[in-house]
Amino acid sequence: MKKTAAAKKQNRPIRPTGTSGGRKFAGPDTVAIPAAGQAAAGPNRYDAGLLLAVLFLVGCGIVMVYSASSALAQGKFGNDAYFLKRQVLFSLLGIGALVICGHLPYRIYRPLTYPLLLASLALLAAVKISSLGVTAGGSSRWLRIGPIHFQPVELARLALVIYMAYSLSKKQEHLQDFSVGFLPHLIVLALFTGLLLLQPDFGSVMIFCALAWIMMFVAGVRLKHLLGSLLAMLPLAAGLIIFEPYRLKRMISFLDPWSYPTEEGYQVIHSLLAFGTGGLWGTGIGQGYQKLFYLPEPHTDFIFSVIGEEFGLLGVMVILSAYGVVLWRGFAIGRRARDDFASLAALGITAAIGLQVAVNMGVALGMLPTKGLTLPFLSYGGSSLIINMAAVGILMNIGAANGSRV
Repeated sequence: MKKTAAAKKQNRPIRPTGTSGGRKFAGPDTVAIPAAGQAAAGPNRYDAGLLLAVLFLVGCGIVMVYSASSALAQGKFGNDAYFLKRQVLFSLLGIGALVICGHLPYRIYRPLTYPLLLASLALLAAVKISSLGVTAGGSSRWLRIGPIHFQPVELARLALVIYMAYSLSKKQEHLQDFSVGFLPHLIVLALFTGLLLLQPDFGSVMIFCALAWIMMFVAGVRLKHLLGSLLAMLPLAAGLIIFEPYRLKRMISFLDPWSYPTEEGYQVIHSLLAFGTGGLWGTGIGQGYQKLFYLPEPHTDFIFSVIGEEFGLLGVMVILSAYGVVLWRGFAIGRRARDDFASLAALGITAAIGLQVAVNMGVALGMLPTKGLTLPFLSYGGSSLIINMAAVGILMNIGAANGSRV
């Protein structure tokens, strides 16, 4: 990007006079300079609202994982605190990841974009083609390396965000061109979705597509390219549902779960019963009934249902408010960022969290077909918790580096 002599002398960023898709951005090499009268962001100037909201959700997750899993853990492992102890360990590791990523300058991820992208694709492929892959419930979504179980899709989602942020910011002047601004991103997305369909993980495919679409739209990719891809995806998605019997049965049961009370509708019915039992105030912590071998995966996919039963509508509203703070602060950080990469990365991280929350809660409330997606910061699981907290660390570093106030 060309700079005037005066700008070079003052070392100030120059924003392009043109637009890309109606949305203006600074160039990818822009250096953040504090405005007059504003203190430079130091390493400890993190967003307190975002940090407190995330830590609150993690703390609630520890409590609810124990409440939801104690009976299951006692029956399966002879130790009612089995999942609790592991979740506490995952939370400590997640806090460590948040602190580390919060202190690493976000610009370090630019040169790491393609290594991270290739590593994520390799790990997704390894799930299916290597002896490290773990198959459970008809799907292969985990890698087992000694005592460590890892779900590559969690890292892949963050890798997609970083790649899209880097590529879209670098190609800012050519985003209107199909061959430069749209096609390369579509190819990378197709690689991810193809490997995810092999697992199969249709829910994550939808998340990845929505995430890529949102980031391209905000960056300024030509709208007709985005709409055209959306129209092309609809029959493809319909075909993947219709010609895969278990997906078709899930869709039919989603429309009328009460007609399939012992089959595909079983999970949704017991989830709705949990919310109905909770009412306004809830049954009280530890007093839920549906988690007692009625509601499948109460500590992972359906932990929101346990919250609804034990804490009622008021507890649900508190959790929704905490997520609202996370999304509000995340989008605010992205809006205030002074360079395209930072802005798009913050947007992508926030959107990824928001999409997972929306899908998980939508499934628990019977508003979406059943998908095996965890609830960020709350559900049991190390991969999701550690990667999401690392992503929040990146988000906080972007905010600190760009003068976001505590």
